[in-house]
Amino acid sequence: MTTKYQKTADAVNGLTPVQYRVTQKDGTEPAFSNEYWDNHESGIYVDVVSGEPLFSSLDKYDSGTGWPSFTRPIEVDAVTTKSDRKLLIKRTEARSAGADSHLGHIFNDGPRDAGGQRFCMNSAALRFVPVDELEAQGYGEYRTLFDATTPGSTTTEEHSR
Repeated sequence: MTTKYQKTADAVNGLTPVQYRVTQKDGTEPAFSNEYWDNHESGIYVDVVSGEPLFSSLDKYDSGTGWPSFTRPIEVDAVTTKSDRKLLIKRTEARSAGADSHLGHIFNDGPRDAGGQRFCMNSAALRFVPVDELEAQGYGEYRTLFDATTPGSTTTEEHSR
């Protein structure tokens, strides 16, 4: 992780009320009525606060929960975890490493052939960067993840592990 991905006052002040509640107050958005739960475009998902790359559409799958779900982060150290007992049961909270944004939770009911984890994220904590905009938005290094695919030729689920 590089230090360029940090929380700034300007970034936090620019959040919508829902983004603020989710990322800064550990909130959760409603299932099935959030921006990315049913997004099938190719690209990466970054922290809405810092811009840190967090997840790839290649690792996104339909978990049936109504939130965007991924099998793993784009970089091992992009997502940190901590124990969460807010619902009186032990859960694993996912946070962005650079800005410490609350992202969602990690569960052990993901696809077995992809390691068994489900990174169940809040759309409000993410910003989607389509493949054809990666270079323009400063994420050109992630373009190679998608070189084997042609945008629009396959669906994200076909690339899930």
